[in-house]
Amino acid sequence: MQLTAGCHLTFEAQAPAPLILMLRPRSGASQTIIQENLHVTPDLAATEYFDLYGNACHRVLIAPGSWQITTQVTAETADMVDVNLEAAFVPVQCLPDNVLHFLLPSRYCQSDLLGELAREIVGGIESGYGQVDAIRRWIHNHIDYRYDTSDASTSAIDTEQTRQGVCRDFVHLGMALCRSLTIPARMVVGYLYQLDPMDLHAWFEAFVGDRWYSFDPTQPEPRGNRIAIAYGRDAADVALANQFGLVTLTEMQVWVQAANDSTELTKSL
Repeated sequence: MQLTAGCHLTFEAQAPAPLILMLRPRSGASQTIIQENLHVTPDLAATEYFDLYGNACHRVLIAPGSWQITTQVTAETADMVDVNLEAAFVPVQCLPDNVLHFLLPSRYCQSDLLGELAREIVGGIESGYGQVDAIRRWIHNHIDYRYDTSDASTSAIDTEQTRQGVCRDFVHLGMALCRSLTIPARMVVGYLYQLDPMDLHAWFEAFVGDRWYSFDPTQPEPRGNRIAIAYGRDAADVALANQFGLVTLTEMQVWVQAANDSTELTKSL
């Protein structure tokens, strides 16, 4: 399906402030970017670079006052995510070099503390895709999706203890459980068609067989029609906007629609 998606951000700066924006998706295995743009109002030059994970980033320096940043993308997306129950566990010594760091504990994913729970969840399941899907199902069935129950400091351990959270929390727990089984896992943020309620979304990918596969613990079954924007070890790596200094994000709107559909599904901060 061809999708048009985007977001509108408003910042209020009390003093000159640098921003790092991660809003530009790139073509990949399950998406082809047809058109994308980013506008800063008032007009301001932005410098582009690519981070350690290949994410496209923009650097801007805003002056005091109100600033609006709008980005929109049109992309051809896969209607279904790939499922491969036969994808096997990859021994560490056989993993590609650029996958190894997704095995390690990170700020929000304390995989070194969740091994016992992970082994309990996947008991009797052959190592590989099946174990990751068992983790996805367990999170979907045992963690309640609730707004205002977590914040920017909530980690996988916190979510395992409280058994509630939002997509970010589901993903941190899923990745930590995978890594505790020596399965590389990385976080993805982006857009999901017909997400209800509409918002930016997060899911994770696990490296099994010879490639990355997508898993979304917030959904009962695999769903396609996603536009990935950024990849990283956890939420610290994939923030769509990092602001420095006396600046506040005061408004956020998100929309996703079929490219030939004039009805927008939107979310506002």
